[in-house]
Amino acid sequence: MIWEPAADAWHQSRLGDFARHVGSTGGPTLTDYEETLRWSFEQPGAFWRSVADWTGVRFHSPPSETRASSEMPGTRWFPGATLNHAELALRQASLTPDETAIVSVSQSRARVVLSWAELTDQVARCRMGLVERGVGRGDRVVAYLPNIAETTVAFLAVASLGAIWSSCAPEFGVRAVTDRWTQVEPTLLLTVDGYWYGSKHIDRSSHVAQILDALPSLEHVVRLPYLDPDGDDGWSTLLDHDPGAAAAAMAFESVPFDHPLYVLFSSGTTGLPKPIVHGHGGITLEHAKALALHYDLGPGDRFTWFTTTGWMMWNFLTSAALVGATAVLFDGDPGAPDLSTLWRLAADEEVDVVGVSAPFVMACRKADLHPGAEFDLSHLRHLGSTGAPLPAEGFEWIHDEVGADVQIGSLSGGTDVCTGFVGPAPTVPVRVGEISTRMLGCDVQAFRPDGSRCAPGETGELVITQPMPSMPVGFWGDDDGSRLRSAYFEDFDGVWTHGDWITFTDTGGCIITGRSDATLNRGGVRLGTSDFYTVVESLPDVADSIVVHLEDREGGPGELILLLALVDGAELSNELIGEIRRQLRTELSPRHVPDTIDQIPTVPRTLSGKKLEVPVKAMLLGTPAADAASRDSLADPAALDAITAWIGQRATSGGRHQR
Repeated sequence: MIWEPAADAWHQSRLGDFARHVGSTGGPTLTDYEETLRWSFEQPGAFWRSVADWTGVRFHSPPSETRASSEMPGTRWFPGATLNHAELALRQASLTPDETAIVSVSQSRARVVLSWAELTDQVARCRMGLVERGVGRGDRVVAYLPNIAETTVAFLAVASLGAIWSSCAPEFGVRAVTDRWTQVEPTLLLTVDGYWYGSKHIDRSSHVAQILDALPSLEHVVRLPYLDPDGDDGWSTLLDHDPGAAAAAMAFESVPFDHPLYVLFSSGTTGLPKPIVHGHGGITLEHAKALALHYDLGPGDRFTWFTTTGWMMWNFLTSAALVGATAVLFDGDPGAPDLSTLWRLAADEEVDVVGVSAPFVMACRKADLHPGAEFDLSHLRHLGSTGAPLPAEGFEWIHDEVGADVQIGSLSGGTDVCTGFVGPAPTVPVRVGEISTRMLGCDVQAFRPDGSRCAPGETGELVITQPMPSMPVGFWGDDDGSRLRSAYFEDFDGVWTHGDWITFTDTGGCIITGRSDATLNRGGVRLGTSDFYTVVESLPDVADSIVVHLEDREGGPGELILLLALVDGAELSNELIGEIRRQLRTELSPRHVPDTIDQIPTVPRTLSGKKLEVPVKAMLLGTPAADAASRDSLADPAALDAITAWIGQRATSGGRHQR
């Protein structure tokens, strides 16, 4: 155990306050997290009604019931209810209008601060500009914008109209953007001209021109001068309205609980990205629950997560407004001028809850950073980590170098539900290498192939056995629901299959060991890829790695291939190869010593940092790179070229290219 809650954590936390509310309104007496979690599974209707009541979700029209059925897919939550996400996100303005709603820090321009009153004013004026351009309920508005204040303003204005939002980060290439947005046929585009990434000047003018050519449905383009402050300024024109008139005209479209709020997209590494539709009500309830009850966030607290607008964590961060917390936005390169950038941000902005990725934590560890000693992180009480499993060494580094009192919140979920379903809670201890608990209302289990539940300590398929309000309303254009069923409900009838391997411990925590379709199964010994990376990437010469198992159709052990990206100045020597083999044999199993170890310049990753294990495996089995992965969905498209070149060398060497 590496972190324990204070003795009075239950009574002092918002979680405890919620439990007292449940008891005072006719529900059970809940005295700890486990009781609350169990109640959320046994009485989901009562639980989600209480979440709505306690978080102050006020419906324009009340629901006829909490949910129409418990079947998946097809569950209907709060039928008959109407509401508006933006209205609930801006209600703090009536309570503390002069307090800070948003802090926007950028490497491209000066810091921007908006009070709740200023945020509401800008949303009202942006809304008026959208109405003038014909945007209304059901229209799609897309944004090629970075994580800055204007993006949040535009999103809330779009949501207030009952229009539908979708965003891509300017880091996305043309194909990655058009593969997404041609599916939803938007009528208005908001875009920047470019951006700075650290010291790099990134012009996106040609990208924007190609995107416009590919989207004939567009009727309006609003340009925000970001790279060139003196450039074409459609944003100021959009907001050029009298504040009084805009405030008077401000209204919130009353929409059904499952009315589309935004369309998020799967990473799109293979085929067209899935257009995942999330509803006003489900996102509002889930994010209010997660931020208030699991991160203990409320008015006066400051929250940040390093993300771009193309990752679901941007949507999660933006929802800080639902609980009255201040969202601290960052746009830029977290490694420029060095890896201290985000720690400096946390100190300068006095952030209470900071979120990063697991690879970022491990990079800081490898760089031997000491942020707790270098910066004043006295406000920091929680460090979240997601995007990949956080190795045990990452937990220990955070404890030793960030702060022994900082709660370590390893989180796992997905774009599909736009939240985490296993993660932290303010009254649950943290154990090294484990995600602390199932999150409230998220009935996550580990299943064997026959659909039976795994025992503690047994690895199985990660499934969700009860519906959650933030599960997709559907896929855009999937009128008969066949794509949705195929994506999540084919393996086990009526049960959501997520595609990860998970192991629950006897204390209720869990460990996720990688994608179930990238499992390393050698001689009956099955390991997740994260186990492999923990060992290999702990070596000082290894910057990154990717492992793939090519199964033998005849039943043999197959071939295990390990490709390494090394730190500057390191060489793939016989000594390093020998050390890798020794470590894997000792730490994992003799059956998981790679048959092939070789070097590549860069490991291919998505823009949100996930390794392309399945596409690389497909390429090794003969799938062309263009069919295996979308280049524009990658952080470094050239990484695919390196894989292609390596496969070519392997072929000319007569099969296995061993080192």
